[in-house]
Amino acid sequence: MTRMVHCVKLGSEAPGLERLTYPGELGQRIFESVSVEGWQQWVQQQTILINENRLNMAEAKSRKFLEQQMEAFFFGEGSEIPEGFTPST
Repeated sequence: MTRMVHCVKLGSEAPGLERLTYPGELGQRIFESVSVEGWQQWVQQQTILINENRLNMAEAKSRKFLEQQMEAFFFGEGSEIPEGFTPST
């Protein structure tokens, strides 16, 4: 049976994640309140942030920035859109 959550991103009941996708307290919060679809939206946003900001994920500073953006995306005002970014159609 699929685990259902009230997704904070979608604002409705949806299938939940099958496992923790991020470590620690933030990962637990995400597991408990983000759906599979909500997580997929984050993965797309994360890719934009990494590429547009040219983040080096080997650097602690880049990882911290991405973690802050993840928390804002799910539990805050939303993740930032990089300056000058225009989605491809």
